[in-house]
Amino acid sequence: MCHRLANRGVAVLVALGLATSGCSTVNSVFGPPANPEGAPGHIKGFLGGVVADEPQAVLAAREVLSAGGNAADAAVALGFALSVTLPSRAGLGGGGACLAYKAGKGGSGVPDAVLFTPVPPASAAGADRPAAVPMLSRGLFALHARYGRRPFESLIVPAERLARLGVVASRAFTRDLALVAGPLSADPGARNAFFRAGQPIGEGTMLVQPDLGSTLAQIRVAGVGDFYQGALARRMAEASRSAGATLTAEDFRGAVARLAPPLILPVRGGDSVAFLPPPADGGLAAAAAYQVLVSDPAALDRANARALAVAARSRQGGADPQAILAANDLPAASLPALPASTTFATLDQDGNAVVCALTMGNLFGTGRMAPDTGMLLAASPNWIPPALLSAAILYNSHIRAFHAAVGGSGQAGAPLAVALPLVQVQNDRSAVARPDPAAVPDPGRANIIACNEYLPSEEGSCGWATDPRGAGLAIGSN
Repeated sequence: MCHRLANRGVAVLVALGLATSGCSTVNSVFGPPANPEGAPGHIKGFLGGVVADEPQAVLAAREVLSAGGNAADAAVALGFALSVTLPSRAGLGGGGACLAYKAGKGGSGVPDAVLFTPVPPASAAGADRPAAVPMLSRGLFALHARYGRRPFESLIVPAERLARLGVVASRAFTRDLALVAGPLSADPGARNAFFRAGQPIGEGTMLVQPDLGSTLAQIRVAGVGDFYQGALARRMAEASRSAGATLTAEDFRGAVARLAPPLILPVRGGDSVAFLPPPADGGLAAAAAYQVLVSDPAALDRANARALAVAARSRQGGADPQAILAANDLPAASLPALPASTTFATLDQDGNAVVCALTMGNLFGTGRMAPDTGMLLAASPNWIPPALLSAAILYNSHIRAFHAAVGGSGQAGAPLAVALPLVQVQNDRSAVARPDPAAVPDPGRANIIACNEYLPSEEGSCGWATDPRGAGLAIGSN
């Protein structure tokens, strides 16, 4: 079985020397393959794809796929790597939500939602910068426990290496840094990490974060449990209080990710779309926009208005998400200024897929770094309204096969950034994995992986794209 892949970023891929050839991994009579499982290059031919808003994290995830990891393994490595390369939007102090899909006979045929959205501490009394309880490590561990293949600790190594040895400050990161450089420079930890001679570092500058590398090493060696229930949890809580937060060891102990059923809408031809469920209510809003666009793909304004009305109703509480989607009498509504988020998606050779949306609750969270940890503290959702975390997976439960995954960011534009590419993929399978930058209105940004047929499949092609107005990267095998 050979998969022909359409990657629109071919020039970037070739320049980086990432192209691979062949259509299968074969053990010949002459012995085992030159690259054993766990070593980059183990997988030959089609290995899947990765797309995210920061290039160096994408490369780390692709290495995991190349070494034989599956989509969940790549997603875990990518999530930790983003805490190093894009700490403005993702970090150990933040949280998010993911959809994960296992294709083929070994899967249930239906995606799972892994929810680890930022939560407030038990008390914010006395906090001048109310911080959220760190959730990222819990969420990635839960994702791996259900779907991962490679050893969890091995998936932290790329991020630890990037933090200790340094990364090149990317355009994605330095754009964010320039927006909040003034207030962020007031924090000693952030100033030491992200500034040189009093000025924010520029694109291409080496970004070295030894304290964050040490924290990642402790999680790798002692385990995620220690970060939430052991000595590391107590240390993190004490450090956070030094940064003006009120986190306690009990807050860390109570931080638990959970699996939940996604919101599912049926599609013609036996397909279904799974959206993130509340409290990741950007998924609910994306479902509302999708319902409008399925009937009229040109009704962008109406779809966006419907998405915001549904999100506003959800945030009032007390209503079932499906009932909100079915309501025809929701009043027009707007949301307050919303914080930034970032998304990514991974796909492996077997059709397993993960799409995640992460947030720090604000650009750089509270703007405070817990001393000697390298960890920026995320903003409490009781202080700043939660981000609209938006993501969806298009699949077929009857044949247990993947079709597309989309993540959307851009504050209030995130739901439409998910819904519109989904409809485009369904309506035109020749336009694989290419969000139309003119069609997704600002400030929405889309990351997408899609196949014009299904995966696993003997025919067809898959592709991936990041929004061209951003500074991300989409890569995979040829």
